[in-house]
Amino acid sequence: MRAPDPSGTSDKTPLARVVAYALPAIPLAALTLPLYILLPAFYSEAVGLSLAATGAALVAMRIFDAVNDPLIGLVADKWRTPFGRRRRLFALSLPVCALAAFMLFWPPVDAGPFYLAGWGMLLSLGYTAAVIPFFAWGAEMAGDYRSRSTITGWREGFTLTGTLIAIALPFTLGFDDASGFHGLALLGVAIAIALPALGAVTVFAVPEPHEHTREAVDWRAGLGHLRQNTPFLRLIAAFFVNGMANGIPATLFLFFVGDYLGAEALQGPLLFLYFACGVAGVPLATWASRRVGKHRAWALGMIAACIIFATVPLLSEGDIAAFAVICAATGLLVGFDLAIPPAMQADVIDVDTAASGEQRSGIYFAAWSLATKLSLALAVGLAFPLLDLFGFEAGAGPAQDPGALTALAVTYALVPVALKSGAIALMWNFPLDETRQSELRASIERD
Repeated sequence: MRAPDPSGTSDKTPLARVVAYALPAIPLAALTLPLYILLPAFYSEAVGLSLAATGAALVAMRIFDAVNDPLIGLVADKWRTPFGRRRRLFALSLPVCALAAFMLFWPPVDAGPFYLAGWGMLLSLGYTAAVIPFFAWGAEMAGDYRSRSTITGWREGFTLTGTLIAIALPFTLGFDDASGFHGLALLGVAIAIALPALGAVTVFAVPEPHEHTREAVDWRAGLGHLRQNTPFLRLIAAFFVNGMANGIPATLFLFFVGDYLGAEALQGPLLFLYFACGVAGVPLATWASRRVGKHRAWALGMIAACIIFATVPLLSEGDIAAFAVICAATGLLVGFDLAIPPAMQADVIDVDTAASGEQRSGIYFAAWSLATKLSLALAVGLAFPLLDLFGFEAGAGPAQDPGALTALAVTYALVPVALKSGAIALMWNFPLDETRQSELRASIERD
């Protein structure tokens, strides 16, 4: 019979502990949508920065952000304190992240590009220092295949809840005028309060995960183990390709609704419907992964999404009801994309732990974070030039050239189908199933 885990966690992690762990995902998620979608327009239109200055500041933030990930991943794995390896870095990041969000979302009326870039970089630092140990902590809370799906399911469900808040809250007051208490300021205040409060629940209510490190690995040997971890390479490749597939329709969503369907007024409600259905999709994904295995459940979810997306070019101007059904169905399936891959990531880390002797979840989630950012950047880099090639003009509405509208529909829907097909091929016969993962955990916990 297996001895109790000295951390107090087990393969049957109490639900109250899982919920306490997952709560900070709400304010952390509420940061991301405004940061990438609302903030550029706010600083250029309401604050009055030029597009060139706003763009330069945002590029500086992205470059700084890319450097952060591997460094913080390394610190998250190597910095051991009596307060904990995951808990200490996560706790220290919370006030940094909260202050930077408050200052960035409620700037003075005379804020310049250095204000945007400076507070943006600090937010990037705080956010990365929070998310990497937070995800590593979740990966290490439980060792068995199925419990990991439950933990990530709760976390990603709260992530979608935070995304819904980030969509709804700024629009309650509007954010066209930077001189008063606008909607983005309201969101900044909410994050500044909620992040430290909910983070404190996690820090004090959830035990530090037990570390299964047998020996330290230097960075050269660590890179070698990472390159030799075939399941990880296969998983991150599928995640990257599927991330591009999801990033393209996310980037073009407002254009498709406004210019193709001619329903600009319904952009917000349809986006809210999509993410609301995503919340419902997370428990469905968790159930499916228990029934057929994580990799097969994810592949089936992507297949269903491809079938639905393939119908999009058949829509015409005014087909709002049909598109609402598509938003609801694909939103339900995005729960599979959010809940299953992080649970699989925890499993592939076991391959490295068994081979290297060091539990290095931080550096793996740093690689995961880099892949996420790169896939979103390439989605924009692929979608916009394609539309420009066919003469699409944003804001011209359904009256513009039919060829441009066809290009919009094809780029929005069929390019993602092609990309998802590649991810499905990588995942369908994925080698790390429940049986193999159980064998790895037995080896790790025996040593």
